[in-house]
Amino acid sequence: MNTFPRPSPSVARGRGSPAPDVLCLQETKVPDELFPEKAFRKLGYEHIAFHGQKGYHGVATIARRPIEVVEKRRFCEIDDSRHLSVTVKAGGKTILLHNFYVPAGGDEPDPAVNRKFKHKLDFVAEMNAVRAEHDEHSGSILVGDLNIAPLEHDVWSHKQLLNVVSHTPVETENFEAMRLSGDWVDLMRLNVPYEEKLYTWWSYRAQDWQASNRGRRLDHIWSSPNLVPHFAGYEILRLARGWERPSDHVPVIGRFNLDSFVSP
Repeated sequence: MNTFPRPSPSVARGRGSPAPDVLCLQETKVPDELFPEKAFRKLGYEHIAFHGQKGYHGVATIARRPIEVVEKRRFCEIDDSRHLSVTVKAGGKTILLHNFYVPAGGDEPDPAVNRKFKHKLDFVAEMNAVRAEHDEHSGSILVGDLNIAPLEHDVWSHKQLLNVVSHTPVETENFEAMRLSGDWVDLMRLNVPYEEKLYTWWSYRAQDWQASNRGRRLDHIWSSPNLVPHFAGYEILRLARGWERPSDHVPVIGRFNLDSFVSP
């Protein structure tokens, strides 16, 4: 899960935060008519958009401030509810917010024998059409479970995971090429040394995930270049991995001080 929260003037990575303005959820696993709107409304999230279906799919964007649905894009000619974009106003500007759930890709990293892996590669290729649109009145943010750990230190062992889906060269190279061609900025790596390990996911297969710490960075926050000066930090809520019945992904919170948004 990634979030686009209310602006904060100065919050360092790892510090506590107020409730986010916007929640972006992935793998909601529920058709739209069964989405638990009432539960979120009780928490103050009155503005809800979703693109869901039964099974391991679905995305939802839930906000305290008004949002407007822009698109529920269909990828690879498959109706599997993996994208939702909305606009939200902040600082008198319009932010286009993309919420993505990229296919996991199965276990075998060979598109010739694994149709799930081929689907994943084709999906990322189509993401080249999703650009970081921006001008003096607007900007773009892209978040989600993108299911690819692109950099060497986004995984616990670059060497051992080179043939493991989520970190194979064909995935990481195409993923980074897509990000750069769309003019997206990888915000989570802005002020983090390349050599520092950075994870948002720990496998269910580990007997003791915390002791082994074999993680991957599969969840991402990107923005258009004009929002970089307004990025105020992020948190990876690692402790959530130890909750009762946890997800293998942990929440990621991104902060933007958009009330002072002036495009460079």
